[in-house]
Amino acid sequence: MSPADPPTVVLTEPRRDVVDVVLGFARTLRHAGVPAGPDRVQAMLAALGHLDVLDPGQVYWAGRLTLCADPEDLDRYDAAFALYFGGRRQQSGRRASDPPQVLRPAPFDPAAADADQQDEDDSPNFAVQASRHEVLRHKDVTALSAAERQQLQRLFALLAPRASGRRSLRYAEAHRGRVDLDRTVRQMLSQGGEPAELIRQRRRHKPRRLVLLIDVSGSMAPYADWLLRFAHAATRRAPLGTEVFTVGTRLTRVTRELRLRDPDRALAAAGRAVPDWRGGTRLGDAIKAFLDRWGQRGVARGAVVVLCSDGWERGDPAELGTQLARLARLAHAVIWVNPHKGRNGFAPVTGGMVAALPHIDSLVAGHSFAALEELVEVIADA
Repeated sequence: MSPADPPTVVLTEPRRDVVDVVLGFARTLRHAGVPAGPDRVQAMLAALGHLDVLDPGQVYWAGRLTLCADPEDLDRYDAAFALYFGGRRQQSGRRASDPPQVLRPAPFDPAAADADQQDEDDSPNFAVQASRHEVLRHKDVTALSAAERQQLQRLFALLAPRASGRRSLRYAEAHRGRVDLDRTVRQMLSQGGEPAELIRQRRRHKPRRLVLLIDVSGSMAPYADWLLRFAHAATRRAPLGTEVFTVGTRLTRVTRELRLRDPDRALAAAGRAVPDWRGGTRLGDAIKAFLDRWGQRGVARGAVVVLCSDGWERGDPAELGTQLARLARLAHAVIWVNPHKGRNGFAPVTGGMVAALPHIDSLVAGHSFAALEELVEVIADA
């Protein structure tokens, strides 16, 4: 739609299903690093109330003009739009002024819905596409088909895990804060002792280190690949502030392998570096090795540590509790990711989980993409 064309007034108020789709798209954008806050989401909904929601170009520009706050957000917006509504990557070589051609009228299956609902509901095609996207987000990764696995792998490009910031000992010039006496006096002396504007300063903020310990034992094999993809997304987001280790019968550092840009190559390199893949689980010994060699020397100090495991411990659970107590004293926060938490009737009754609960700050499920999106928020809010 060119700027000179008048908008097609189809809806004066967005339908409930359109609102749900837009809210889900805004959540995807936030995980991709685009600050799509409530005010911007409301602006997009107001725009869609006066546009044709069946037109992909109008939907694209309504979101781009309302949800993006910075030129750096445009590429992320295009990628998120293509993946959320079309399920495939944005084509390279597209001009910045062209909307991505990913929305196509999807054939409707009469057997998929009730006949009365078909007559009453004129839901837009992009809502159907987004509903499938929502189903995929909440589906257990062990129950995915080959096509769903490929689509979910592309969605991992939208994750941006990063720990929250902390106040540094260094100061930086700021509009508000304490008066920087040294710089203020030097400025007055450079002006012959005349009064000068007060120069203020405040503490700098720097991100905390993020440490991921991923269980690659036999019981965690169905989830280890996806958790390593999550670790790759975190390493890509902050290469110098992220450390990744695998735990099983021994501890292996795979940070260097996961710094490869391509996720498939990174996971293949990590797989070659891990000697105990699908082995046993000795979490207590592995965490002790991590603390003795890495954690006590500064890697875990003040960091957000994420331990991904189902809690099946072949060693002494008391030793695991002792080492987690050491880890909790060093780290800023300890988060445990247990994929079984997403199942109905879950209870932390295994020896490892019982020993760990007193020393962890959060227990998160890691069985689906939606659960990993929740993990991104828990890490950021730790």
